[in-house]
Amino acid sequence: MLAPAASSAAVRAAFLTVKDAADYLGLSPHTLYVWRHRRQGPPSFRMGPRGRVMYRREALDAWIREQEQADSRSNLALNPLSADPQQRSRPSA
Repeated sequence: MLAPAASSAAVRAAFLTVKDAADYLGLSPHTLYVWRHRRQGPPSFRMGPRGRVMYRREALDAWIREQEQADSRSNLALNPLSADPQQRSRPSA
């Protein structure tokens, strides 16, 4: 069993506040608030009696992987330069 201090540290590592999540992602907290309002960006939730907005570190990592897969520069399958050239159809005379 974990000691109380170690348990508290594990919880802090698993759950991030908006500020910590923004630091982790290299964004501003304002960007995360705007994305949350628009239902965009990484998944978040409210925790505790005061309803603080929190992010799971594992959810942030999964969201980052999704962004990488959706970007044609990181995902060769989506890169238009990897596609076979298309033949132009000639109008029939």
